[in-house]
Order: sequence, then structure tokens, then C-alpha cells
Amino acid sequence: MSHTHILSPIYQQAQFLTSAANLTQTPPDSGCEIAFAGRSNAGKSSAINTLCQQKKLARTSRTPGRTQLLNFFRIDAEHRLVDLPGYGYARVAASVRQQWQQSLADYLEQRRCLRGLMLIMDARHPLKAYDRQMLNWASTMSLPVHILLTKADKLSRAATEFSLQQVQDSLLADQVTASLQIFSSHKHWGITEAQAKLDQWFGFNSVRP
Repeated sequence: MSHTHILSPIYQQAQFLTSAANLTQTPPDSGCEIAFAGRSNAGKSSAINTLCQQKKLARTSRTPGRTQLLNFFRIDAEHRLVDLPGYGYARVAASVRQQWQQSLADYLEQRRCLRGLMLIMDARHPLKAYDRQMLNWASTMSLPVHILLTKADKLSRAATEFSLQQVQDSLLADQVTASLQIFSSHKHWGITEAQAKLDQWFGFNSVRP
């Protein structure tokens, strides 16, 4: 596992754009967007902050389930990152949780400028029911998925490699196509690899060395 990284400067310029409770409040459906999804306690906001090398870009909280809205971050006029509502953990009323899931579903199914989905999973507890649902959803819509197995620093190297292999084997068995990698916001592992995937989806490779 190599932890050497040459960081892309382009994501450092990311800025909070707006929050939306539903699809009608989102920015115009043009340009390119990459969405981040995951369980509320998987480290989704921390991953966004780490990839953009900013400490407070995406709101992080010790209370899982705080990301209740679709949060949009502007990289430039045509490229945005989107922090989707966390799922599967939040201690909220069922009606509120259902509303979050509906806004998430509407976004994934109807957003034409969506280019890829970064699916965040805790390396210690990957492929929970909601994670599998997201993978099936993305597969149905032919949406590319890249999995970040986060909090890898909390596992031994052997356990981390086992988790990676376990997820790879499961995807293969389920005939689900997705790329995946080890990631740690705390130790800054896997940033270059994840940024390279963002570059690929955004088309930055063709305009930058």
C-alpha cells in the first residue's frame, strides 16, 4: 500500500455552492457532477474535505446523520461535487428519513449531469444492505461507481487487504462493476488514486498534464 501522493491543486479551489432539500432547489442540471454517497458514519464528509485539502468544506459531525440535504460544492463553472444525504444510521423520525431517501433517489435517477458515484464504506464494515442497494441502483442506471474503503488506518495492513479482497470477491460474485481502493482521511492514504478517478470522470485528464 503506497502512501506517496502528488496532490492535484484543482480540488483545493472547491467552494460551497448551495444546499437543496429536493431536486427543485438544485443548481441548473448542466456541466458535470460527481456525487458522494455512503452510510452516515462512514466518513463521507471527511473524505470530501481530504480530497479537496480543506478542513471545513463539507460539514463533519460526531453525530451521524447530520448531512440531511444535497450539498453542492463548486470546483469551477462546469464542475461540482455533491455530498448526498447519509443513509442507514441517523436517529431521526422515519418520516424525515424517508424524505431524505426520496431526495437522494430523485437526484440519482433524474440528474443528467451526474458522471459518477463515489461510494464511501467503512473498511471495517463494508457492503451493508444500503451499500448494496446503492450499487444496484447505480448499475441499473449505468452510473460508474468508485468505492472508497475509509478508516483503513483503524485496521492492520493484513486486515485492510482482507477487506479489500472481500469486497472485490463480493462484487464479482454479484456481477457488479465498480472500482475500489483503500482510503484514510486521518492518514491521507489513497488521495492521489481517488483524485485520479475524479479527474477521469470530470475529463480533467485531457486539459491538464
